[in-house]
Amino acid sequence: MGIKKYNPYTPSRRQMSGSDFKEITKATPEKSLTASLKKNSGRNNQGKITVRHQGGGSRRKYRFVDFKRNKDDIEAKVVSIEYDPNRTANIALITYADGVKSYILAPEGLQVGQTVMNGANAEARTGNCLPLSAIPIGAQIHNIELYPGAGAQLVRSAGVSAQLMAKEGKYATLRLPSGEMRMVPIDCRATIGVVGNGDHNLINIGKAGRMRHMGIRPTVRGSVMNPNDHPHGGGEGRAPIGRPGPSTPWGKPALGLKTRKKNKASNKLIIRRKDGRAIK
Repeated sequence: MGIKKYNPYTPSRRQMSGSDFKEITKATPEKSLTASLKKNSGRNNQGKITVRHQGGGSRRKYRFVDFKRNKDDIEAKVVSIEYDPNRTANIALITYADGVKSYILAPEGLQVGQTVMNGANAEARTGNCLPLSAIPIGAQIHNIELYPGAGAQLVRSAGVSAQLMAKEGKYATLRLPSGEMRMVPIDCRATIGVVGNGDHNLINIGKAGRMRHMGIRPTVRGSVMNPNDHPHGGGEGRAPIGRPGPSTPWGKPALGLKTRKKNKASNKLIIRRKDGRAIK
């Protein structure tokens, strides 16, 4: 998908860009595969804000995407490529030979009219979903399960892919987009190919109002607040943090503090972290 620039008839339009949506073939979603999304603006069941900077935004309908891909050995035809406001990737509407409709993540190069298939007997080509045991080493994959049958959790955003590096015993070794090398059970499923809409990261939002349309409210720096509102606040003029390191509004360490537990069970499955170090 390409990027389009806008005519600069206002200052905010000068740098703004967006998707040209050339890959999109259908404007409205499949009604049977959508549901209304209720907004909570980051509030919990007590009405307290638990996630900041959320609120407003355009109305969306949620599209039910099939992350399990467990309807095996039945060919499905790609009916349309659609936009999904809830994720960076585009989605593809497929219809199985028995008439069942489903949404999947649209990989790069998938065209309307092509067929896709799930299961160990499927051919290793773009859009097909297979167990890692049936995928050739070196293949680019996405939509990867962490636990067999649980549905895909890894490598789902626009333009990303992982590479299958090795298979040994009960585990397959993957190189994730972050550079992390990780082992995943060999029975887990993955889809062949790279997630589509790879130019998504080149979009320039251009103005604050466009972020509000996305449901994202402003983020105020702590250094411009009063000291009773934030640990970074107060002082005459521009003042430094005045603490050993940056803090959250509640005084907890922020920006760079590692939060992963040292005794986490899955540490043994990580061969190399994204920073290049081995897990000890």
